[in-house]
Amino acid sequence: MTILPGDPPLKGIRVLDLSRVLAGPYCSMTLSDLGAEIIKVEIPGRGDDTRGFPPFLEGESSYYLSLNRGKKSLTLNLKDEKGVEVLHRLVEKCDIVLENFRPGVTKRLGVDYEALKGIKEDLIYCSISSYGQTGPYATWPGYDLIIQGMSGLMGITGEKERPPVRVGVAVTDLNAGMYATMAILSALRVRDQRGIGQYLDVSMMDAAVSWLTYMAGGYFASGKVPERMGGAHPSIVPYQTFEAGDGKFLLVASGNDRLFKVLCEVMEMQHLVIDPMYSTNPVRVENREILVPIVQERLLTKPRDEWLTKLRESGFPCAPVNAMDEVFSDPQLLHRDMLVSMDHPKIGEIKQIGAPLKFSETPCSLELPPPMLGEHTDDVLVKLCGYSEDEVAELKKNAVV
Repeated sequence: MTILPGDPPLKGIRVLDLSRVLAGPYCSMTLSDLGAEIIKVEIPGRGDDTRGFPPFLEGESSYYLSLNRGKKSLTLNLKDEKGVEVLHRLVEKCDIVLENFRPGVTKRLGVDYEALKGIKEDLIYCSISSYGQTGPYATWPGYDLIIQGMSGLMGITGEKERPPVRVGVAVTDLNAGMYATMAILSALRVRDQRGIGQYLDVSMMDAAVSWLTYMAGGYFASGKVPERMGGAHPSIVPYQTFEAGDGKFLLVASGNDRLFKVLCEVMEMQHLVIDPMYSTNPVRVENREILVPIVQERLLTKPRDEWLTKLRESGFPCAPVNAMDEVFSDPQLLHRDMLVSMDHPKIGEIKQIGAPLKFSETPCSLELPPPMLGEHTDDVLVKLCGYSEDEVAELKKNAVV
């Protein structure tokens, strides 16, 4: 394949994607945006579990559509020996294998790393699982909800006097997908430099715990278990959600003493700046229970957008708490192409979140819409693997594809 100037960064890289639901598909979609060719292997007749997740557009799952653009769908029964034979032929043509089965499943199927690296010596094989491939929890089932709780994320999310709260999207799946992408890109560099492939073991639990960062640091330093604080921050005050006079919410981020002074000037409460109880951030943290109600009372005197205008004019970091319709009508995100449209073969025009990675010379590629189940089976088997049309017909007859 000829790589031309301006082609996306991963053009020429081919990924065999055995993953489903969220963590793996998010990883492979990111690789697709970067230009890789993704062959998504799905169960015949059913496909990825998320094809059954509502709501639907013309019978197609919006959940599935949000995670699978840029991929070719191949249906393949891996419980059939002929299906495994097909996969082995595919591996010869691929650079990367991605899977997120429970540990042990790929070995039973004969598609684990040890089996496949015998077919392609420099293969990069990435496994995403709940707890990793080793350790006492390795075979435990897990979903994002479970990992949010186990990792400590839910323990610091929510209001102090109320039950722990799950983050509104499946952040531990998405986080694991991002780490898997980084691992794959790093392994590609090693392969290009040293000619070797390798096995990548990505754990949702590990990835989620790595995000605890300064919250864990505070615990290591003090020995004190962090409490849930809602929209507030343990180390900065005021840095949280406040209600405005019209019942709408705004975010106030006094990240340092200078910004606190700006906030006080906008609120016309300059006396707070020279008060020894609030003059520096450490004393504001110490006296948050007194200061926060004072700020809240003042912000209730005007509507949200009036406060936002005044604060922004003063260079103070602030924002509304946007609902979904406000997010995707935001002029900044529209300017950054974070809302795009694609033509789907069944639905017509569908909306997608744009690629967050921006390159000056080799931009991302968003060409293929999310595939219909098995849409590319014949094309992949004939053109890539060298099967004849009669052989493909036989595989279909025997429910292998």
